[in-house]
Amino acid sequence: MRGFSKAIITGNLTRDPELRSTTSGNSVCSFSVAVNRTYRGPGGENKEDVSYIDCSAWGKLGEMIAQYAKKGSGVLVSGRLNQRSWEDKAGNKRSNVEIVVEDFNFTGSAPNRDGGSSSSYSSSSSSSISDDISSDMPTDIPDGEVDLSEVPF
Repeated sequence: MRGFSKAIITGNLTRDPELRSTTSGNSVCSFSVAVNRTYRGPGGENKEDVSYIDCSAWGKLGEMIAQYAKKGSGVLVSGRLNQRSWEDKAGNKRSNVEIVVEDFNFTGSAPNRDGGSSSSYSSSSSSSISDDISSDMPTDIPDGEVDLSEVPF
């Protein structure tokens, strides 16, 4: 059986993206996304939990993210999970799980070159998630109730 890895998160960049080049000349952009979760505690009070998710984007996609995204930008990121392992300078084994970005969209105002903003931006060579969803939505939905016997599942 083959495995499957897909992650989709939405949140805010914790810092400006960092663009680097490998020794072979490939571009890679690294950034971190803060993902907030609100839940009710045992006493009924609202609590908030934050997870910080590391992400990396390769090639043209990474270059575009580095150019247009900045700390605080609201983003939707999808991609595959990747685990890296290494030894630090003290000889301790370290590991990290990150998202290797396949698709990237701004969820709020995205800065553009002129210092203004645009409402959304998709820099993936494949279609964005929102484009996929909207293209599959029927445009001729009648008003009123839906007959559930016509739903194919």
